[in-house]
Amino acid sequence: MTNITFTKNTSPYIRKETSTKRMMFDVLIALIPITIFTVYKFGLSSLIKILISLIVFVLVELIYFLATTKATGFNFKERFINKFSKYTINHISAPLVSGLIYVFLLPDQISLYVVVMGALFGSLVGKMIFGGLGSNLFNPAALGRVFVGVAFAGFFTGSYGFVDAGAGATALGTEFPGVLNSYSILDLLIGNIPGSLGEINAILILIGAAYLFIRRSADFRPALVGLLTFTLFITVAGFFLHPDYLIEFVLYHVLSGGLLFGLSFMITDPATSPVTRPGRVWLGFIVGFIIFSIRIFGNLPEGVAFAILFGNLITPLIDYPKWSTNLYKKRFFISFGTTVVLLIGVVALVLGGIF
Repeated sequence: MTNITFTKNTSPYIRKETSTKRMMFDVLIALIPITIFTVYKFGLSSLIKILISLIVFVLVELIYFLATTKATGFNFKERFINKFSKYTINHISAPLVSGLIYVFLLPDQISLYVVVMGALFGSLVGKMIFGGLGSNLFNPAALGRVFVGVAFAGFFTGSYGFVDAGAGATALGTEFPGVLNSYSILDLLIGNIPGSLGEINAILILIGAAYLFIRRSADFRPALVGLLTFTLFITVAGFFLHPDYLIEFVLYHVLSGGLLFGLSFMITDPATSPVTRPGRVWLGFIVGFIIFSIRIFGNLPEGVAFAILFGNLITPLIDYPKWSTNLYKKRFFISFGTTVVLLIGVVALVLGGIF
């Protein structure tokens, strides 16, 4: 009988011969066009916010690394130098990715103070408190964004004068179909709309996502299923809310806000995703449906970061060994299909005025 050895590994779960460093650099490369467009669109102030976010994320991780890494030496100076020499490009790439994604979730007129506080919270509470790279339960960028959105809500609503409340954080802040008088579908594609720093140019986001999927540095399953789920349910909603503008309504919601950005660069984070392929399908479905629910039934025009954090929270439940498997079994298709049909029925009943 052949002896089988089981090895316990920690996330990120990579099912191919690659490295975390390569994955992180691929994400940085995918974000370069968005970064260039952001600076072009919003000017020098956006570049300053980007640099501040990157510096905070890198410094927090560096300090944590120096405080927890053991090194030999006869004195403090020698031990510090030995510790610092171990901080390689493998370590710095991850906080650079988190820092970029976090700042891209913020509106361009937000205070630098808010940028710093969110970066500190996201890096410390979202990542370092769990043990650093691969050990975090929540996406650090999403956690930092939700934290400042809740703790510093006045900076986003305009009561402090930092953000134009009339314009709204995104084009989603304008009522449909009146928004079509101000912004065309082409404007939504090329980023000629108000919004967060890195979320408005749908074309560049999709190009970046395609690069990651082709390079296999990100799993396409949660992103694709999340997009299809959101599109399906927003189409159902469109039949009841705006049947005369159904196509425009669907495109407006798909191309506005942080949907594409979150599905391309946040839900695909291997450290916070389920281990199995069916699990990642479930994650995409859950996140896509929550985003739809927040937009249609909630008080917020946007809900991507909240949805991703909820998905992160239930990932350990999805990975529970009793039902977790990497195979697409019959029970997966039955449960998934049944869930989709039931939720479509519930949405139709609610929007139809039955409930």
